[in-house]
Amino acid sequence: MTNLSHDDLYSLEEYARIRSEFRAKVIEHKKKRRLPIGPHAALYFEDEMTMQYQIQEMLRIEKIFEPDGIQDELDVYNPLIPDGMNWKATFMMEYADEAERKVALSKLIGVESRIWVQVDGHDKVRPIANEDLERSTEEKTSSVHFLRFELSEEMVSALKSGASLSAGIDHPAYNYEVDNLPSPVKESLVSDLH
Repeated sequence: MTNLSHDDLYSLEEYARIRSEFRAKVIEHKKKRRLPIGPHAALYFEDEMTMQYQIQEMLRIEKIFEPDGIQDELDVYNPLIPDGMNWKATFMMEYADEAERKVALSKLIGVESRIWVQVDGHDKVRPIANEDLERSTEEKTSSVHFLRFELSEEMVSALKSGASLSAGIDHPAYNYEVDNLPSPVKESLVSDLH
């Protein structure tokens, strides 16, 4: 994976013309990059396309067209693109009911450190969480966390050779596991790796 540059982005005018087509393509792409874990949690694995979409939408909403403003957006979102030896994901605790969400988040402090992925035959990999800023307090955790899963060369090689991949959360208040990720998700994630 490489970082996005000005050359990878559409101008505001171009983007307005192709937005609905590009958006449909990204929505279809994201289906292969979402991993639900239990009834209220999901990992959304980021890549070049998801970040390009995010940047394009920010430029459109904020009407940013000056080179410095575009570079600011690139600087914010490029770090969320995996580098070939890791996965980067947005983790979300998803509760539709606000009162239920508030209660749950007060019980889920530290959940971001209890998430894991595991390549068959290897140890679990815990994420490096929220490198940008702290998202938990003593009273509650955030419903959104940004995670980086660092993989070893052996894990990457095993995945490319067909090893299965599992994921889960082992927090006392939320304990779920996904054995053998669905093929479309696993294939999408393996394609991120060198």
